[in-house]
Amino acid sequence: MGRMNTPPRLSDRDALVAHRVRASASPALFLHAWVADEVQERLQEVNRPFTDVAIVTAWPQVWADRFPGATVVPDEEALALKTQSFDLVIHALALHWANDLVGQLVQCRRALRPDGLFLGTLFGGQTLQELRTVLAQAEAAVTGGLSPRIAPMAEIRDLGGLLQRAGFALPVADAATVPVEYDSALHLMRDLRAMGETNALTGRLRGFTRRAVITQAAALYPDDGIATFEIVTLTGWAPAENQQQPLRPGSAKTRLSEALGVPEINPNSSKS
Repeated sequence: MGRMNTPPRLSDRDALVAHRVRASASPALFLHAWVADEVQERLQEVNRPFTDVAIVTAWPQVWADRFPGATVVPDEEALALKTQSFDLVIHALALHWANDLVGQLVQCRRALRPDGLFLGTLFGGQTLQELRTVLAQAEAAVTGGLSPRIAPMAEIRDLGGLLQRAGFALPVADAATVPVEYDSALHLMRDLRAMGETNALTGRLRGFTRRAVITQAAALYPDDGIATFEIVTLTGWAPAENQQQPLRPGSAKTRLSEALGVPEINPNSSKS
């Protein structure tokens, strides 16, 4: 019998943990704070109390004052969440490192009680587009080749479908762009190190980047110093019998023309 092919592991989890430990001495957590504020605003719009909250995060200090008493677990491949124990699960800015993104979503959905809410955040495909460009240009010019440096991040158009695959009802994926101004590309790279977001790809070069590559990338970086961070928010509900359901096609009780107050046009009628 042939063996099943194991999908390649995108992230080196040992390296990721090591980068976070190094960053913890003086972490730069302003984007995590931005996400936490955004989550709280969204929950106010839901206008519903949540009493059993779980938060998946590498940086629990960001959430301690906002959700006292919440169950906080690290973003490991097997999440330490009990089945149907929570009415709210927040996965905070770590899903972009997941080797099995759907698997993470499924575990969160199983941890929810019926009609419980999931809110997940991750960096989207436009994140660090400026840095990606200049690093690629610099490395190609200096070495004649390219190496994996920044994790390929999911596009928002694909993420709603992944929520459905994971079994969530009423799935929504939306994105916000957060521009951050830096004095130089070197200051940006220093911040990424302090975020614990430096290269943890399995296929990365196992050695120091040549100084000439960094120097040339810094010289090529746009003068405005803007770094783009695209933060995607995923929202879904654990299915429940009494939950609102989308209408079946053709089941609407009111015609669109009536709702808009315009005459209806029959596309099959011939013009006089």
